[in-house]
Amino acid sequence: MLGTILDVVFVAMVVLAVAVVEERDLVSAVVKYSLLSLLFILALFELKAPDVALSAIVVGAIVIGVFLFTIKGVKR
Repeated sequence: MLGTILDVVFVAMVVLAVAVVEERDLVSAVVKYSLLSLLFILALFELKAPDVALSAIVVGAIVIGVFLFTIKGVKR
């Protein structure tokens, strides 16, 4: 069962990664990137690495915040 869940998560991660790269709107790209990060964290929890997943949550939150702050500054 675990292999099937991880296969679905990994395929969804690849699809979202391509969607992030192809996105023209920066805010939409950041939203898709946050979903990609969420799937990555889910995969880490499924792989029994909660310490790494918690670190990824913190780093992802900081990166997403920096992205949004930068986008706000660029659009002025």
